[in-house]
Amino acid sequence: MAADETPTDMPHTTANAASDNATLRLALDAVEELKGESIKVLDITQLTTIAEHMVICTGRSGRHVKRIGETVIANAKQAGLSPRVEGLEQSEWVLIDLNGVLVHIMQPVTRAYYQIEKLWDVDVAGPDTTSAAH
Repeated sequence: MAADETPTDMPHTTANAASDNATLRLALDAVEELKGESIKVLDITQLTTIAEHMVICTGRSGRHVKRIGETVIANAKQAGLSPRVEGLEQSEWVLIDLNGVLVHIMQPVTRAYYQIEKLWDVDVAGPDTTSAAH
């Protein structure tokens, strides 16, 4: 199968896109409800197949990070999703996989140290300059 082909058993339909948008809205509503700070939403559809969107936010403390994470998880379960969660007990960096939307909730020092926004800050529409340099 060519890289640009979509498997026939998993077509990306308008219904899937609507579901992704509903999941993104669910995540953002939960983060905003608990006053997550410096919220950033990245559309990563052109960069990876692991998710459509990434939500990154900061919590003021470990307790705040954990509470935001618990709210995202509770809202996801209420919507019939089965979130996969890492880091909730330590609450330094909580990662919640909502199957199409990844939610990163971090304490300020952790977010500043890892700078994951920079890892995903790629101009996918721009020209490929890597081959021209060689």
